[in-house]
Amino acid sequence: MTPMNTIRAILTGALVWLFIFCSFAILGSMPSLKDEMNIQLLVVGILIVPYAKLGASIFYKNGNKKNGLILGIIMALTALILDALITVPFVEIPKGGTYKSFFFFPFLWVFVLINISTVYLYWKLKIRTVKIN
Repeated sequence: MTPMNTIRAILTGALVWLFIFCSFAILGSMPSLKDEMNIQLLVVGILIVPYAKLGASIFYKNGNKKNGLILGIIMALTALILDALITVPFVEIPKGGTYKSFFFFPFLWVFVLINISTVYLYWKLKIRTVKIN
């Protein structure tokens, strides 16, 4: 992956992270959902699919054909780094959480897999050229 494509992948990963971060913030500020973590997780788990699809479509907009698995991993790693730099110290720790509790939360890794899978499937279905035998 060229340096420019890597930067583009990181920026799309940051955009997806921002959408997810804002989704949790909005859901967490709604009085009816404030204490309903399971509903918040379900809603965000569903929203990750269109967010990841949007990120992939932005990345592939200029004809890039880079493997979707690699793109999905870069996007997910970007989000995890932003979580370590922003989400945990500014959101989780003030609420009594820790880095360990955040990164060992099983749904975080489910969301990572959903993101990577969505980007990979987008690439496989819309970008990858079909080989004719």
